[in-house]
Amino acid sequence: MKERSIQSTISRRCFLKKSAVAGAALAIPSFIPARVLGRDGAVAPSEKIGLGAIGIGGRGSYDLGCMLAEQDVRCLAVCDVRADNRERAKSRVNQQYGNNDCATYIDFRELLARPDIDALLIATGPNWHGLASIMAAKAGKDVYCEKPCTKNIAESLILAETFRRTGRLFQGGMQRRSLPNFEFAATLAQRGKLGKLTVLHAHPGGLGTSTSGWPTEQPDPGKEVADWDMWLGPAAWRPFNNDILHRGGGFEKGGGMVGGGCLEWGSHCVDLCQWANQTDDTAAVEYWPEGNQLCAKYASGVKLVLRNDGWLDSGSCPVRYEGEAGWVETGDSGDLFASSMDLIGGKRPKSKGYPANFHVRNFFDCVRSRNQPRANARVACQSHIVCHAANIAKFLDRKVNYDPVKNEFINDAEANRLRSEALREPWRI
Repeated sequence: MKERSIQSTISRRCFLKKSAVAGAALAIPSFIPARVLGRDGAVAPSEKIGLGAIGIGGRGSYDLGCMLAEQDVRCLAVCDVRADNRERAKSRVNQQYGNNDCATYIDFRELLARPDIDALLIATGPNWHGLASIMAAKAGKDVYCEKPCTKNIAESLILAETFRRTGRLFQGGMQRRSLPNFEFAATLAQRGKLGKLTVLHAHPGGLGTSTSGWPTEQPDPGKEVADWDMWLGPAAWRPFNNDILHRGGGFEKGGGMVGGGCLEWGSHCVDLCQWANQTDDTAAVEYWPEGNQLCAKYASGVKLVLRNDGWLDSGSCPVRYEGEAGWVETGDSGDLFASSMDLIGGKRPKSKGYPANFHVRNFFDCVRSRNQPRANARVACQSHIVCHAANIAKFLDRKVNYDPVKNEFINDAEANRLRSEALREPWRI
């Protein structure tokens, strides 16, 4: 009797619950907008990639604009140590969506703690790129990070290993991997159309270096206006200086260097040479300064030359690939130059300049598919190692030999000490 009474109660509860659900369903209006359901090409809100942006000054603002244009992405929060950057970005995001929902942060760790953010744009100054990306991966976020992605060889290796271990996705901001003229030139080299490769040429964007030094102290405006301590992050402390704050894009690219040697454009152009040479999994083995150039050699015998002069009218960020059967050169003009017009084969797709839209789209496609992006952490690690090793040869003003398996310089304690650098408390990798 008692058992039947319990069963009867359960049956009544189930009936009432089902009736309530059915009643609620009947009460749903029939005019639900198609965009809510993801129809007519729209993306349902529940299917959108939650985006956060860290570092939204000049380049970060450009990247954010590319990302806001993507229909399957929703920017939820922005973070910057400067109040003017934060407010400008917040206003832009809210205007994009017609609301006032965009959250702002000074400390990016608060943004990392949000479970609704799936992917991050990191476009801080170079001093922060590697460490912030590593911390983001550990927090479970996919990352699109501006270049240069790392400050030294050790950070490059840790970046690649962290993203491998966590299963997160990384896209370095070497967006020329996603542009048609650069892809076509690399394909010619990869498919043997130039014959056996002999020399790769990359434009480093200058080879000069200087250190950030000790600036003239100026009145600190306070954390709410510009958080100087957070802006410095892992860099050595120095007094507040407004000039350094506003040229943050050039701050400490490695070893305290502002100029960064070949790392400036090299993180683009050397990366493109690595791609054409099919050496994304390794690095060159010899590095040496040669007049006003930096040179390197791969185990295959292919030579890499980093030079500023002697280019054709190919625009900024040019590369040139030479083989035993011909050569090809291209740059941001979008034009292709070759030893023979037969190599180019008529009019090719042209994208003048260096738009990031295609690269951004590749990143978000991979966030969904979990495939590796074009400039993933492994790719970025190796191309940056080549730049860092070349810088070390320049700094020491002599030849150095590198073991890309052990990731150390061979019998060279002086060079090996330059593979890493100390981080300021409390920052750790």
